[in-house]
Amino acid sequence: MLKPSDTTAVTLADVRRAADVIRGQVMVTACNESRTLGDICGCRLFLKFENLQFTATFKERGALNRLQALSEKERKRGVIAMSAGNHAQGVAYHAKRLGIPATIVMPIGTPMVKIENTRRHGAEVLIIGQTLEECFAFVKSHAAERDLILVHPYDDPLIIAGQGTIGLEMLEAVPELDILVVPIGGGGLISGIATAAKALKPSVQVIGVQAQLYPSMYNAVKGANLPMRGDTLAEGIAVKSPGAITTKIVRDLVDDILLVSEDQIERAVATLISIEKTVVEGAGAASLAAVLATPERFAGRKVGLVLTGGNIDTRLIASVLTRELAREGRLTQLALDIVDRPGQLAAVCDLLASAGANIIEVSHQRTFSDLPAKATLLELVIETRDRAHLEDVLAQLGTAGFAVRES
Repeated sequence: MLKPSDTTAVTLADVRRAADVIRGQVMVTACNESRTLGDICGCRLFLKFENLQFTATFKERGALNRLQALSEKERKRGVIAMSAGNHAQGVAYHAKRLGIPATIVMPIGTPMVKIENTRRHGAEVLIIGQTLEECFAFVKSHAAERDLILVHPYDDPLIIAGQGTIGLEMLEAVPELDILVVPIGGGGLISGIATAAKALKPSVQVIGVQAQLYPSMYNAVKGANLPMRGDTLAEGIAVKSPGAITTKIVRDLVDDILLVSEDQIERAVATLISIEKTVVEGAGAASLAAVLATPERFAGRKVGLVLTGGNIDTRLIASVLTRELAREGRLTQLALDIVDRPGQLAAVCDLLASAGANIIEVSHQRTFSDLPAKATLLELVIETRDRAHLEDVLAQLGTAGFAVRES
């Protein structure tokens, strides 16, 4: 059996062994075709619903494979892990099942849903550092002080082999897949999937996806020097330093890495909720974001996407959906300069009603504007069917003599 200190490449046999280890303890999630998304993207799309695992993340697979390799003495000592949330839940949940004490170190800014779920699984949670890298510095010293076993989130052969079981399941469910599109943070998931998939079907392409704000593996593999900064919706793959083991596997086996913007990630999250009725966090939607952004790359192919996790705050979901409505022209804030006399507000409301627009919010501002004393600023949030309908509404307001602008 592979030992955590091994630096040799992970093999198909290791992935198959991991599948035996986790069988019956981790869900074999569905890998279903989405005909609607396929029509939108111009290809056949198959979605692997890892967001439906018990902890709503694929990370259970690698975590369990690693924990099962511990000796009895190591289990009594306990484990420690650093995580932006999903690895934390996988380790905490299975450590509790196996009677292993677990300490999880998470960076400041980790979504509260991930923190609370990790605590609910019985782990001791420490919030330290701004990044995973800062967490890791603390983890190393804390592990040495307390004699704890490190369960690394990605740079560990047992973790990689566990995540690779997804590749086995996808090709078993849909052997004819041409391309697998996989999010990349530290690289554990794509390393495992690529190891399994390329061994089973050498012709299959494996495409990685990273957030534009955190192109760490992209930089490492392509020799680029793109900056890494800021808050991304895909915090689960916001890793500044990919693993040494994973970087080598990605160089050897992954065909390409694509970068996606925050707008593209948001659109993918909203699209999955709207069409598939499934909740996916930003990192989990990165694969779809890449296909939506570059449909010509996948046209006519059979494409497998991994929906890696569904741990996203409800407030953030609401924000993403609202922003997507605004992008589609279905929710718009308007500002109108109107004469301050009776009947003007009613006239605007009547016109909007006749145009088929729904008024969501109204603000009538006389004092805090730079308009003349006999004018007032009317701010509205309206709902329309789509961008074309919005343009028609704006045209009707202009024809009626109202000075209107989107704000």
